[in-house]
Amino acid sequence: MKVRLLLALLVTVVCPLLHAQTANPPSAKPRTVVTTDGEVDDVDTFVRLLLYANEFDIVGLVYSSSQWHYKGDGKGTTMTSEMPSTAERYGKRTDLRWPGTTWMQAYIDKYAQVYPNLSKHAPGYPTPEKLQRLVKVGNIDFEGEMSTDTEGSDFIKKILLDNDPSPVYLQIWGGTNTVARALKSIENTYKNTADWPTIAKKVSDKAVIYAVLDQDATYQKYIAPNWPTIKVLYNSDQFWSFAYLWPRVVPAELKPYLGGAWFAEQIKFGHGPLLDAYYLWGDGRQLPGDPEHTHGDMAEAKKYDRSQYDFISEGDSPAFFYLIDVGLRSMDDISYGGWGGRMVRSASNPYRWEDGKGVTDYNPFTKKQDAAYPQTRWIPVLQNDFAARADWCVKSYKKANHPPVVKLSHSALLSAKPGQAVFLSGSATDPDGDALTYNWWQYDEVGTYKGKVKLVNADKQKASFTVPADAASGETIHLILEVTDARTPQLTRYQRVIVTTNN
Repeated sequence: MKVRLLLALLVTVVCPLLHAQTANPPSAKPRTVVTTDGEVDDVDTFVRLLLYANEFDIVGLVYSSSQWHYKGDGKGTTMTSEMPSTAERYGKRTDLRWPGTTWMQAYIDKYAQVYPNLSKHAPGYPTPEKLQRLVKVGNIDFEGEMSTDTEGSDFIKKILLDNDPSPVYLQIWGGTNTVARALKSIENTYKNTADWPTIAKKVSDKAVIYAVLDQDATYQKYIAPNWPTIKVLYNSDQFWSFAYLWPRVVPAELKPYLGGAWFAEQIKFGHGPLLDAYYLWGDGRQLPGDPEHTHGDMAEAKKYDRSQYDFISEGDSPAFFYLIDVGLRSMDDISYGGWGGRMVRSASNPYRWEDGKGVTDYNPFTKKQDAAYPQTRWIPVLQNDFAARADWCVKSYKKANHPPVVKLSHSALLSAKPGQAVFLSGSATDPDGDALTYNWWQYDEVGTYKGKVKLVNADKQKASFTVPADAASGETIHLILEVTDARTPQLTRYQRVIVTTNN
């Protein structure tokens, strides 16, 4: 989560350092650690993440547990979940649906087979060897277990204490317990020393948690009360666009992008070993260690009215969608909205941003405000982008598609008075020489001015509008320049202009 506070941090703040005279320069790409419990949707999220691994700096891949998956201690110790729904469903258990601690390594091996071709299409893909070195085992014995240091928690601790002042985006695909243990270990080490105020501020300024639901109680019980100024992005609603309940959430007009015909053609077949191992409904495959992963059985698929090769879930993908710079500037402020969803600052905690039922975008298909639509609205462009990356695994540069590069001809921040004309101008180039279409549109829900503006020449490189007479001083209007190429699958990139009114 980069909001204005974090942007200021990146640009102007050098965190105090221990045992060093100067800081390392900030990372050019957002640094991120993935923690995962190995659910089938985590596996599919991981596959897609590897295709985008050039867009951010992966610094850790850590196995963790959750209310749905834990290994047990091998001694017959039992536990009952602290999460009411899981406690009712499973009761007392010694272990639960544990998929093991080798699946990420196996998928990185598949990535290794397509890595040479991916690298032809974009610079910056990490080597398979580097990714393998980043895989660590965290706190996995039980749901919420954070009583002992582990290889994974120690690794996260080391990253949070290093001399790079850049934010570290902690993606929580399962429980927060391994991150909680890393923080607890830092507290245990420094709490009673003179360095503690400096250390606590340094870690709190660096750590940014992107959590998809609470999948154990460690955030509420330990992180929130003991590390209250750590930034948190909490996705409780919008992720369902890319999760198991998508058939209930996604409008009928967009469902083909998640259907079996699309996935069979664009992703599953003919795109190399990494995507061949992507899980889909009715694919005949079984996730090791998880008897409840029955999606591969066609008889099971029919029970849920699913067709063969329909999408199952990537409920955690919004956590890394957020880190992909496509020009929407949502990392400046997640309330701006972007591929990773849209959240607003909590009324009770200024360090926490949330979605929920009160954060809605207008759904043009249902003609209603929709709590999932801040994420759902991007499904066509996200899926087309996924298909293009799948092609990168097997096709030459010439035969694949690559996104346009979009620029503004003026500042991204403008000011104007009511009644004043605002002239917008942008341009784009396409690496493949494809024809481009332009579309300027107002992101109504994001601007503080709640009326609509009338855009002139919205389909041109240069557009304009007049600031409405009823716009109050200090209100903002967000305009998005969307540029799409003409090749299949079509790829889209953006620029955002924010106009602030002054009277």
